[in-house]
Amino acid sequence: MPSATRVRSAAKTGNSDDETLDPGVFEGLAGIRLAMRRFLSFSETALAAVGVTTQQYQALLVIKVSRQRGIRVREIADELLIQHNGAVQLVDRLEIAGLAVRTPSVDDRRSVLVCLTPRGEQVLEGLARKHLGAMLENEPLLVESLARLRDLAHTTGGTEA
Repeated sequence: MPSATRVRSAAKTGNSDDETLDPGVFEGLAGIRLAMRRFLSFSETALAAVGVTTQQYQALLVIKVSRQRGIRVREIADELLIQHNGAVQLVDRLEIAGLAVRTPSVDDRRSVLVCLTPRGEQVLEGLARKHLGAMLENEPLLVESLARLRDLAHTTGGTEA
């Protein structure tokens, strides 16, 4: 979804820059932001309690869902939208923490895969359970806010960038 999406209001002036957004748009966006802030606040606390950074947690998730349960550093960089050298440093920190390990690829001996260690699996499992619970706590606000925005988009003729 484009970041500058606008929901068309019922009172159109003909020029998209002059259109007034329905007040429900602001309510929907505020609700989504509140749910996100609550979740991120929870997440920072939960991660700090086990000594894992947000970026490390994201990397652990990416490694876990990779096809081979292992992933190349380049792919971690792509998934996390970071530079390759930043991903190398991130993997170094995961290894030092005992959460991940580099292993030779069985498919291509020139490649190295980053895999979770048993400790990494255990830490990720615990964090994922906590994050799932926190996400579900915010579900009602997210659902209500998204529904409000969807209804406004359908009522007023859709969205535009």
